[in-house]
Amino acid sequence: MKRRTASDSPALFDLLDTGPDFSLELEAKAGGLWPVAGTDEAGRGPLAGPVVAAAVILDPDNIPSGLNDSKKLSKAKREALFKQIMETSLVSIASSGPALIDDMNILRASLDAMRRAVLGLPVSPSLVLADGRDMPPGIACQSKAVIKGDSRSLSIAAASIIAKVTRDRMMERAAQVHPAYGFEGHAGYGTAAHLRAIDDHGPCPLHRMSFRPLRQD
Repeated sequence: MKRRTASDSPALFDLLDTGPDFSLELEAKAGGLWPVAGTDEAGRGPLAGPVVAAAVILDPDNIPSGLNDSKKLSKAKREALFKQIMETSLVSIASSGPALIDDMNILRASLDAMRRAVLGLPVSPSLVLADGRDMPPGIACQSKAVIKGDSRSLSIAAASIIAKVTRDRMMERAAQVHPAYGFEGHAGYGTAAHLRAIDDHGPCPLHRMSFRPLRQD
């Protein structure tokens, strides 16, 4: 049996991740849709704390260098980019707290925070690019859901950084009010230390009671 010769063309999944760019925004601008806002959220998965959304309209002539999915950046890099984005871009932030998450469910609460972030922008966008598969409801302009958008669109990447840094800061402050849970270390995610603290002290008002293992069926 002949042995197959290895292809000299790289497989699709071996291609380098070049990071987000401004192509979706420029395509929209060429089609008469401007300005373009990117929106993203942080904090869908934790057992405690809010989900935070941000909407960002970048200045195409002054885009901070190094924008990327916030999860791919160090804390120091996120903090530096947060400052640059706030100084150069139009930014709006909104959040949904634990009570709203428990009432609406996490997906709807996340989309509602994204909706409010977009509506809070000082300039109304002509197009909204949203990370994920779903679009926030109640947005008057055109909108587009972008799967893995924080790795594809610079506007969404900027929104992901603003949302992540804002939420981390909120959880660091929450740790000062509820020091028993160590929120400053895990930001409300279900780490072993966090679960032990819940076992020892029970839930606090920041916990999402609709999430397992907190939910009582």
